[in-house]
Amino acid sequence: MNNKSRRDFLVKTGYGLGGLAVSGFLPGGGVIASAFADDPALQALAGANPLAPKAPHFAPKAKTVIWLHMSGAPSTLDLYDYKPQLVKQAGTGIPASFLQGIKTSTQGGVTKLIATKRDWKQHGQSGAWFSDWLPNLAEHADDLAFIKSSVTVGATHDISIMKLNTGGLNPGRPTLGAWVQYALGSANPNLPAYVVLYNDKREPRGGVTNWESGFLPAVYQGTPFRPGNSPILHLNNPEYLANAEKRHALDLLKQINQTHASNYPTDSELQARTESYELAYRMQETAPEAVDFSKESEATKALYGLNDEITRPYGELLLRARRLTERGVRFVQVVSGPTDIKGDSRDWDAHQNIEDNHSKHSKIIDKPIAGLLKDLKAKGLLDETLVVWTSEFGRTPWSESGDGRDHNPWGYTQWMAGGGVKAGYTHGGTDELGVQAIKGTEVDTYDLHATVLNQLGLDHLKLIYKYQGRSERPTVVYGKVIKELIT
Repeated sequence: MNNKSRRDFLVKTGYGLGGLAVSGFLPGGGVIASAFADDPALQALAGANPLAPKAPHFAPKAKTVIWLHMSGAPSTLDLYDYKPQLVKQAGTGIPASFLQGIKTSTQGGVTKLIATKRDWKQHGQSGAWFSDWLPNLAEHADDLAFIKSSVTVGATHDISIMKLNTGGLNPGRPTLGAWVQYALGSANPNLPAYVVLYNDKREPRGGVTNWESGFLPAVYQGTPFRPGNSPILHLNNPEYLANAEKRHALDLLKQINQTHASNYPTDSELQARTESYELAYRMQETAPEAVDFSKESEATKALYGLNDEITRPYGELLLRARRLTERGVRFVQVVSGPTDIKGDSRDWDAHQNIEDNHSKHSKIIDKPIAGLLKDLKAKGLLDETLVVWTSEFGRTPWSESGDGRDHNPWGYTQWMAGGGVKAGYTHGGTDELGVQAIKGTEVDTYDLHATVLNQLGLDHLKLIYKYQGRSERPTVVYGKVIKELIT
């Protein structure tokens, strides 16, 4: 008697096919993100394509989101938020009045104020302030809509990154990209609708929680693309396996899976695996082409900084993001850092020596992001592409270790561009020392998510998924669209 399980058969057959490109979808785990409880909503998915295009709630301003996550949390006090009073009071203790209403239980404690040696100038008709760390991005001052009163919960990277991507403080909630894919489906059947790009050999901090589908069906999880010419592991056929043989084997797997799925229509993981095999087959040609910029002009490559060793890795990610945008990918999440820089400067987490840390990381991202905005604009894509510059939190005006900055979730800067936002506009601000957002202007992660969804034609209050008897939505029970920021 053969006691081999069906799962064993699928796994072994899949590896024989080289078809576990699924494993590349999730380094170390495949496309399956989490177990999913029985839910009637899945009945409707059985036998249907869960990634078929769907209509938005209303006419969208944007078709695609490029989500630029500055990993490690830069000090926006040293990039966009000019504070003359901080410069004046540097080296002194912070007045107690600035700390009212907050808990400063972060690593370094509250020490003396610190100001970096920046040269600040206003740019564009908007008069937006930029430090000399971002000379190229400053040229796009009138393309950006600033949120200078961003707030979040928590002051540890893993928790705040989870909240930034999912709106929740505990694992198990879908990321914003997963909600977008669930709501709108795919605009290109040959590519994932939700792609994650990063420029390190390892996964970003937090791993799969950056792009998980949570309680949504597993098929809506993001697909991470690795650096290099082979973005997904095991995507290509093994040696000596003809394409026709691969197709026959996939047809057999599909038939078996469909038979099994008819008995278990709520098994979202099986459905996701079936779809991922088919998508992987289609992606054998489309994925490498989508990230191959060899045919881009030398001028375009230079625009993104590909001719400079410092800017090349991040510039390649953003050029790939533009190419994916052109090919109908709905949500492209780009995670900056870590880089080949050693020690504490691997990302923006400047607890020590902020001058050295931020001078390096600013140079890494400044020209490529400016190039992305200029390229999108030249190709007529910026109006329908929403670019979001974001981070898990900001950094304090007081020092840590004498020459670094601690974590600040009470007031920091983020920005958006394109996709129907009000270019050249600034929403909110922080106090004179850059500690806390001005009361009444705070923008939490939930509000940012609600605004991004709104630009895609989605009402965050109507975007509902039934889970364990509860009507879940992307912004939990919070969130409001920042109407002042949009046209």
